[in-house]
Amino acid sequence: MWFLCVFFHRLLDYRRPEVESLAVLFGSDGDGSRSLEWKLPEGHHIDSPFHFVSLPSEDIAKKIARRSILVKGIYELWGQGDSHEELELAIKNFPEERKLPYLTADSTFRIIVDSFGKVISFQEQNERIEGLRYIPFKGRVDLRNPDHKFWLMETDDYGSNNGLPPVVKRTIFFGREVGAGDRKLLPTYQLKSRNYLGPTAMDAEVAFLMANQGLAQPGKLVYDPFVGTGSILVAAAHFGAMTMGADIDIRVVRDGRGPDCNVWSNFKQYGLPVPISLLRADNNLPPWRPGLKEVFDAIICDPPYGVRAGGRKSGGRKLLKGTVDPYIVPEEKKSDHIPSTAPYSLAECMHDLLDLAAKMLVMGGRLVFFFPVVREDGVTNAQFPEHPCFTLVASCEQILSLRYSRHLLTMVKTGPYTEEIAETAKNMHLNFKENHLKWLEDGNLHSAVFSPADSQPLSGNSKFNKDSKPKYRGKHV
Repeated sequence: MWFLCVFFHRLLDYRRPEVESLAVLFGSDGDGSRSLEWKLPEGHHIDSPFHFVSLPSEDIAKKIARRSILVKGIYELWGQGDSHEELELAIKNFPEERKLPYLTADSTFRIIVDSFGKVISFQEQNERIEGLRYIPFKGRVDLRNPDHKFWLMETDDYGSNNGLPPVVKRTIFFGREVGAGDRKLLPTYQLKSRNYLGPTAMDAEVAFLMANQGLAQPGKLVYDPFVGTGSILVAAAHFGAMTMGADIDIRVVRDGRGPDCNVWSNFKQYGLPVPISLLRADNNLPPWRPGLKEVFDAIICDPPYGVRAGGRKSGGRKLLKGTVDPYIVPEEKKSDHIPSTAPYSLAECMHDLLDLAAKMLVMGGRLVFFFPVVREDGVTNAQFPEHPCFTLVASCEQILSLRYSRHLLTMVKTGPYTEEIAETAKNMHLNFKENHLKWLEDGNLHSAVFSPADSQPLSGNSKFNKDSKPKYRGKHV
């Protein structure tokens, strides 16, 4: 069945992948490796909020709309046209057997007028509703809680100079609401009201999108190996999933900022089930016993890639270089000992993350994570990490500056983990390092994003000269 899917005009690259993931969650696609069928209205740009999507049933469409963060509504389209005359003809040609059940005398209804790229006054809205008298509504109008909602939506014939996706010609849609999105949970979970925050806390909207990509639902176990203050796990727990996290900084997972300001308090703040466990663990030295496999249904995380926070792994610099021997912590210091750490390059982090996911995800489980990309001349040309156990099903780009963007990658585990697979993955990773940008190999993304500005030596007796520390340009967010 074809439906009109109308999106909020936000995070444009994330919209279709979220709907496709939710379609898998609600049973329209077995393994999630195939995409839904999409069509654009004639003359519309890919960034338009109006898309046609083919879904198996109205029930699945309703569930997707209710769960989605970026879907404004999904509609059974009764007609469309370039003018109200064309719209009237299209609605009259729509099959009567599909219209009549929603026009009965014992039902209530409401008509909502909406627009994109233009403003319609209250008087104009009433005039448009009056112009729909040719539809034989027999029920009673109920503006508060109607049985059926009908939407009249239109775009204007504007160009591309207003910051919106270009529209070649005016389009008017009329349809019955099948399901509507609910973004009320975003103000509830907004970061500024969160009890415990860190510098890398994930924005609530993006955290919910990641949870949707990871198919979080009751009965599923979601793991975040870089848990931080728990923003991603909070979103997964909201959708009913069991959660578990780990972080290399024991002060984060154990102490926070006190007994009422820590990761646990973030869950209690929203009345959510607390995580099964929070581990002090190193992604480079996973704590799982040998032979343990296929535990988690999803691994959802935001790995440290050196812009706001750099990655760390166990072992001080001297220990890693072999200049000192491994040490044993005395018994009297074990209770409050904080192990030393060393820099953890992004390339090494990616290899460890994929290896962990290949081993610990169930078959069909999902790995959802952000991957940073440095853009050249405003163009993204990225090579993503690969693994023979996984199939990449979605890549959503979020442009953060002129020189920097990040991709939300969603991978589905499609093959079992074996020692032979692990060796193949290691070779693939080495090839990935050799062919990728230098900043990834060095793990020095910060210097690639914040580049020195061209500076001129100052004349006169100023204390600043050409030997002064160069100024740096910040990100354009």
